[in-house]
Order: sequence, then structure tokens, then C-alpha cells
Amino acid sequence: MSAEMDALVAAATDKLEALEAALQGLGQVRGKHTSEDGLVSVEVNSDGALVGLRLAESITSRPPAEVGQAIIQACTQAAQDAGEQRSKVVATLNSSFTTQQPGNVGGRAE
Repeated sequence: MSAEMDALVAAATDKLEALEAALQGLGQVRGKHTSEDGLVSVEVNSDGALVGLRLAESITSRPPAEVGQAIIQACTQAAQDAGEQRSKVVATLNSSFTTQQPGNVGGRAE
């Protein structure tokens, strides 16, 4: 193989590895939040979908509307956390696609 073809294959391999790392990273994203009073703890996945909810026993003394609001607030915070993590994964992926590779594949000036 020519040096140009080797460089092209290496660049494609690097991009594939970056995509695989991003997919793995997105799969590991978990946003978590516990209310200040410790009564509500939630966990959401990278899509913001609720995957874990823990309510302290003492929350049963609170009115249902207050409990519902506490759950919503905790979910909102956890989703923001997951969004920040997801943004970091995507930023890493984007930078791997925009980083200039040494050498000039294709023989054209950019």
C-alpha cells in the first residue's frame, strides 16, 4: 500500500474508533440528583429517561403534590447533569473529527 493509502486507512480507523468510544460513552451517561433534604434520589440515562428512583420512608408524611414536585425537580436536575455529560462526549467526538491530521491525504491543499 502506498503511504497515501496507509494514511487514509489510518484516518478512517481513527474516526471509527472515535465513534465507537462515543457510543460507549453515551451508553455510560447517568445523571443523578438527590434533593437537599435527601428524601428523593433519581437517576436518568443519556436520554433523560428515569432509570432509578429512591424515596425515603419519611417522604410519606408530605402531601402528594409536594412529593410530585420534589420528584420533578430532582429529575430536572439529573437530566441537566446527564445533558452536560452527553455534551462532553459529543464534544470529544466532534474534536476528533475536526482535528487536522498530519500530512495531506488526497494531495490537495486545504
